[in-house]
Amino acid sequence: MNLDRLRDFTPARVGLGRTGHSLPTRELLDFQLAHARARDAVHASLDTALLALKWKEKGREAVPVRSAAEDRITYLRRPDMGRRLSDLSRALLTPLHGDYDVAFVVVDGLSALAIERHASALLDAVLPRLAAPAWRVAPLVLVEQGRVAIGDEIGHALGASLAVVLIGERPGLSSPDSLGLYLTWNPRPGLTDAERNCISNIRLEGLSYQAAAHKLLFLMTEARRRQLSGIALKENAGLLEA
Repeated sequence: MNLDRLRDFTPARVGLGRTGHSLPTRELLDFQLAHARARDAVHASLDTALLALKWKEKGREAVPVRSAAEDRITYLRRPDMGRRLSDLSRALLTPLHGDYDVAFVVVDGLSALAIERHASALLDAVLPRLAAPAWRVAPLVLVEQGRVAIGDEIGHALGASLAVVLIGERPGLSSPDSLGLYLTWNPRPGLTDAERNCISNIRLEGLSYQAAAHKLLFLMTEARRRQLSGIALKENAGLLEA
């Protein structure tokens, strides 16, 4: 097979060639650039207050909160602290407790860039399809220095039957801005990843916003109908109609 033709269909590093026992200079520089972009994505911070203000201008209210990790270095070194709210943020959510079908939690994760680029567009594809009274949607929560499991505590604090976490995924060398979705039925602290469903690689070069919304709405509907999520709930949404 002609590897040059294969490279037209994938951003993966295939058919790089060689110069002696080493990579060609151009391929080495491309690798170093991709690695730098991935590192930048991991260390970048998300300005939740500014993002909440931008969303408010669009008519979308969001509550900014923080995890127990005080800064990015602590977040990277102590994953456990990124899984729980700070005391101040926990107190901030307590008055918002209600009777909701779903809570959407937007989390910086390991790529704030993914949130900045894709979270708003994905919410635009999902939220208009959750009309009341069929779906009672909790206030949107925007988390700084958070990990997936922090959605369990937030969903529980809000009194939501479902928690949907939008989070920046661990950057790859060809995808520093990939967004992931995690859905959990009956969210509460102490759950494991086996009790969640995941939709990943949401970005312009990956899964489209509309396709991700299609899959998510299927999982949300089935999770509520069957009152479960995780390994017992399979995504079988079928193809998105054109």
